[in-house]
Amino acid sequence: MLTQSTYSTQITNAIEQAQFPTDPPKLYDPIRYILGLSGKRIRPLLVMLGADLFAFDDMESTIPAALAVEYFHNFSLIHDDIMDEAPLRRGAQTVHKKWSVNVAILSGDALLVKAYEEIARCAPAKIPALLKVFNRMALEVCEGQQKDMDFETEDSVAEADYISMIRAKTSVLLGGALQMGAILANANEQEQDLLFQFGVNLGIAFQLQDDILDVYGNPENFGKQVGGDILCDKKTILRIHLQQLVDVQDAAVLDNLVNELDAETKIETTKKLYAKYGVRSIAEQLKDHYAELAYNALETIPVGDQQKMALRDLAQNLMVRTY
Repeated sequence: MLTQSTYSTQITNAIEQAQFPTDPPKLYDPIRYILGLSGKRIRPLLVMLGADLFAFDDMESTIPAALAVEYFHNFSLIHDDIMDEAPLRRGAQTVHKKWSVNVAILSGDALLVKAYEEIARCAPAKIPALLKVFNRMALEVCEGQQKDMDFETEDSVAEADYISMIRAKTSVLLGGALQMGAILANANEQEQDLLFQFGVNLGIAFQLQDDILDVYGNPENFGKQVGGDILCDKKTILRIHLQQLVDVQDAAVLDNLVNELDAETKIETTKKLYAKYGVRSIAEQLKDHYAELAYNALETIPVGDQQKMALRDLAQNLMVRTY
């Protein structure tokens, strides 16, 4: 069992050593660019940790599956940035801003093909099972993105629908990455499912915490503009519960905030409404619920405590962020 940092180094080295054609440059240069932007690379790491959990003795053979997950994740980021009209990704220009929308679409598509090429490099006997998980995961991410865009034009969103959206858009990629590692390590279907549930519920808890941090986080620790979700009227778990709880008078105030041009006024007024109706506490309890589901799933997997340590540490690092 190697250390988490060792696996991260192996993933980074594999990405840096990946061979992409040079022609046409506008197809492959954007791929090198997006992969070169420094990110946490949690998802490919989860593939390796999923195999490590079961004391797999050929960790080098998990790297292609890890790369497939990382390539897919970056493909989705390229396309998400186009849909969101985002100017920056990880502090640098997004692909569609640096080149063009058409270039970004095509290079993203090519990166998805490269993900499948990596799966084809895995042990032949494991490829059907890996493809089943990968394809289900990829399709659900697309479904989640569509739901997220649909929410932008809806007046209100139910909590269950929001959880379903973040599960698909964000969390199944974590669970799927772990399950792919478990497949490579010859885990049985029950063990695979428990590990998948650990990743999915951890991902939901992480996103709910992200919603909370957007309002109450320290920008130096959070790494994003505090109140950004409020300014763009995003339907986070806090906003969803506020809309369900406000009285008629405060509902009018909330509606008027959509047209509020002063950022500070919009953020502070919304925070006062959050405090009045106790929505932060509701969101915290929901986050804790999904975190507990994640930890319970991990504890149920029949392997030794020592083998679970890396995943426990990773989950702790993801969930314990300073407000």
